[in-house]
Amino acid sequence: MRIRKGDMVVIRTGTGKEKKGPFRVLHVDTKKQVALVEGVNMKKRHQKPTQKNPKGGIVTIEAPIHLSNLALYSSTLSGPTKVSTAVIDEGGKKVRVRVCRKTGEQI
Repeated sequence: MRIRKGDMVVIRTGTGKEKKGPFRVLHVDTKKQVALVEGVNMKKRHQKPTQKNPKGGIVTIEAPIHLSNLALYSSTLSGPTKVSTAVIDEGGKKVRVRVCRKTGEQI
């Protein structure tokens, strides 16, 4: 997976494209290839009263976005970046890391 929980991403296409700035990934579902992004793709849901929410009513929640519509945000480039993987040697162990394609820095 190129995008993980806690990463900062930019919306490339779809519902949140007009919103600027990086957003934080809250959850990634690898089977469905979707991610929940904080403050993007907000949907309204009508909810019955429950013990947690005794009032009920209309609740706003985040809906998942397909991973193909997201790009990882690079702070050095101040924009989206493509990601590749590289194998590095750390203390005799080979570790796979994510690398920014333009700058070559480790993410």
